[in-house]
Amino acid sequence: MAQINRRQALAAAGGAALLANASRATAAAAAPATATAIDLGPRERSSLDFGWRFALGHASDPAKDFDFGGNQRSYAKAGADSPNWWVAAAAQKTFDDSAWKPVTLPHDWAVELPFVDNPEYKPSGKPDDEDVLAAHGYKALGRRFPENSVGWYRKTFALRASDAGKRLSIEFDGAFRDTTVMVNGYILAREESGYSPFRVDITDIANIGGDNLITVRVDASLGEGWFYEGAGLYRHVWLVKTAPVHVPQWGVFVRAKVDGTVQIDTDLVNESDAAQAFEVSHAVLDAAGKPVLAVAPAAGRLPAWERQSLSQTVTLANPVLWSLENPHLYTLVTETKLGGAVVDRFVTRFGVRSIRFDPANGFFLNDKPVKLKGSCNHQDHAGVGAAIPDAVQVWRLEQLKSMGSNAYRAAHNPPTPELLDACDRLGMLVIDETRRMSSDPTSLDELERMVRRDRNHPSVILWSIGNEEPQQATARGVKVAKTMKRLVNRLDPTRLVTAAMDNGFGEGISAVIDVQGFNYRHEKMDDFHARFPNVPIIGTESASVVTTRGEYVRDEAKSYVPAYDTDHPWWATTAEKWWSHAADRPWMAGGFIWTGFDYRGEPTPFNRWPSISSHFGALDTCGFPKDNYYYYRAWWRSEPLLHLLPHWNWEGREGQPIAVWAHSNCDKVELFLNGKSQGVRAVSPNHHVEWSVPYAPGVLEAHGYKNGKVILRERRETAGPATALRLSADRVRLAADGQDVAVLKVEVLDAKGRLVPRAEDLVRFELSGPVDLIGVGNGDPTSHEPDVAPQRKAFNGLAQALVRTQQNQPGRGRVTATAQGLKAAVLDLTAS
Repeated sequence: MAQINRRQALAAAGGAALLANASRATAAAAAPATATAIDLGPRERSSLDFGWRFALGHASDPAKDFDFGGNQRSYAKAGADSPNWWVAAAAQKTFDDSAWKPVTLPHDWAVELPFVDNPEYKPSGKPDDEDVLAAHGYKALGRRFPENSVGWYRKTFALRASDAGKRLSIEFDGAFRDTTVMVNGYILAREESGYSPFRVDITDIANIGGDNLITVRVDASLGEGWFYEGAGLYRHVWLVKTAPVHVPQWGVFVRAKVDGTVQIDTDLVNESDAAQAFEVSHAVLDAAGKPVLAVAPAAGRLPAWERQSLSQTVTLANPVLWSLENPHLYTLVTETKLGGAVVDRFVTRFGVRSIRFDPANGFFLNDKPVKLKGSCNHQDHAGVGAAIPDAVQVWRLEQLKSMGSNAYRAAHNPPTPELLDACDRLGMLVIDETRRMSSDPTSLDELERMVRRDRNHPSVILWSIGNEEPQQATARGVKVAKTMKRLVNRLDPTRLVTAAMDNGFGEGISAVIDVQGFNYRHEKMDDFHARFPNVPIIGTESASVVTTRGEYVRDEAKSYVPAYDTDHPWWATTAEKWWSHAADRPWMAGGFIWTGFDYRGEPTPFNRWPSISSHFGALDTCGFPKDNYYYYRAWWRSEPLLHLLPHWNWEGREGQPIAVWAHSNCDKVELFLNGKSQGVRAVSPNHHVEWSVPYAPGVLEAHGYKNGKVILRERRETAGPATALRLSADRVRLAADGQDVAVLKVEVLDAKGRLVPRAEDLVRFELSGPVDLIGVGNGDPTSHEPDVAPQRKAFNGLAQALVRTQQNQPGRGRVTATAQGLKAAVLDLTAS
């Protein structure tokens, strides 16, 4: 490694020119829409998300799998086009795919499969009894369903004659799973992981100046998790063109300190037959795209077909720190020159901040204590499954932030990179977790890819190497953890390592990890802290409360759980119990609730048919808040809040007692029924208040007091019959890029505009203009309605639709929601 130390920024001619180039905004940058766009030329990175064709293959019948593996000659003759020798019929340019379904990536074919009961399941009657197929949400996927478990994708793309001499590759952000990539009939890559990004070099077999065919076979027969994982090309795909001398994928690592010291480690490769004399320069832009630093060029000579690393240390004057309140991002533009001519530009976004875990005082960001108020989440959303559009990723994070959450655990696998980009921009701290805790070469390679990809994100504060692993308390686990940690420390010495443990605290891998992760078992934390006072502690999974949105009576037949904060699995606690425990202990860095959102699979406590999704979330699968959302919002945010539950439609229960709760951070709450006081309750910090009220239709109203004065009022009124729909969206102005998505909310209302809390009307959607309906949902954990459909029943008064723009088709789109006997609702969207 060439070591170049420069404490002063040198605004030399080359540096000034780089700053000028770096500040030019163009559409060529593959950057988040809200970030400064950078001209990457002559490098190109373009989306391959559009124009795909998709069809199901077959996991056991070659004849139904487009002849893949039918003659045991799959790898015999690379690129052969004779039927006796080809890899598969679908990999040939002459194959007719006109009957295949057109799709846009990200795409999850599993979400479109039917739900299927498991006839082999026989209940044991034991408390923890479960149907193992319930864990993945009863989708017809896996080895039992070979006809549904292999998917094929085809797409053609053109390369210009001017691409001759360039290095060409295709980058996959991730695919589930066991992916075989074929280009122009050649098998070029096989990737087993369902979550790790991977790159395929196509330089040697590309048709320069002509069309190229990419065929991808994805086999989701085997799973990696115990939760719904989707299937297919459910993350983005990119075409990358570079000069032979260039910065490789994830080739820049920026380590910035709050005093302004910035260490820049740059990898450079020479994929040509001749040694090259090079010059590398860096420029730093602030969040507004203003140049703030030019780094003097570093020169060297790079032998043919070799990789070198350069390290430069510079000083950034008066750095703006990345924080939760002001998540300021800098952009590093790296420019490579040969013979004075620019051949490559590479963009790296980073933040300046400090993090540390103190065993006595918790977590510190920029030397200020921050209690981690986090949630764990799978990549899964109603309507689209694992193929969550970027705009919906952002929307989901915004819902968590509105609850007061400041941290996110990507459980239990590396997230899509766009999620981390959004966390960087929004100010959300992250635990980044690998999928497999093992020290075999494949697992270590997946871990390395995660760390290399994500180590520049200021949002990432911890690397997690495992979750409730069988070897966590064993000597073998110690060996595995040491190997994994050694790799992480080599790749990134700036962050600590944790693991989510559910037993063996103080044993096994506890001696290896830097921060002790507790999955539940809060009753053991005090003893652990007393025994190991120098070990930081975090709740990696906390408060696994099970509730069904809008339900307040347990219903075994429908598999519904009351939305009061009362039900939890034996291993967990209520929200109130864990947070009051965590809030009172400064040495506890905080915790991550299981979960922020409901997700498909793991339908505890009803791990059997017909349950198809979890009840764990503070929000349901659509992101509609449950009542516990307001418990957290009351104590995770500072502004006054008053939330009243349940609804007040209890026909047939007149005179019977109804449990009424309020989540509030006021001093006191007084409850009234039809104007008559039901009593005043003093609010204890981090707790709720409650009453038992004989039901009578009318108005239930709560008054929140602060310093003796009423500052908030909250009402629940007995709603009448449903008469109308109301349709709203998170945004009505969208980008006409074919990827932007509006999240639509449907409410069923009575004649006075009040939500009808038990409404289950079938809502139909009609669209016109340049927008498409890509998915629907309602948050019902036992609904077997299709996610990709033009209709959906309301569940307890609510439903959701996801609407996407069409690529390069600006204009006005209209969505009309109708239901039999109800007034329709219309919403206009503008794509530009």
